[in-house]
Amino acid sequence: LSSVTRALISGKKVAPETFEDATVYFSDIVGFSVISANSKPLYIVNLLNLIYTAFYTCITNFDVHKMNVETIGDAYMVSSGLRIPNGEIATMTLELLSVSRSFVIQHMPNVPILLRIGIHSGTWVINSTKIASSS
Repeated sequence: LSSVTRALISGKKVAPETFEDATVYFSDIVGFSVISANSKPLYIVNLLNLIYTAFYTCITNFDVHKMNVETIGDAYMVSSGLRIPNGEIATMTLELLSVSRSFVIQHMPNVPILLRIGIHSGTWVINSTKIASSS
């Protein structure tokens, strides 16, 4: 991990650092608010735990880093290229899509898990509280 990544994970303040050719993946579950509104809280916690456990298992096969910046509800963020430039995040994205298709909502089996995904590549500046893209 880069020095900034290690410092951010441990909660330390760091000077901004620039990363050329980094990529960030963001995703959330399409219709998550509707699924949540029609579910008991325990069902939602179990569903998110199942999904995030599977996602974490999947991403360990790639040179990427799960960002623990702000995982809110169904949002998921992964970065790549912070240590060395690489192109594995696109392959990882396809794998996460494949994995997400296998999930069945226990109490809503006819509702598929669909991901809304955004990927951005370019120059990123990271400091202790913000991540910004300059591209």
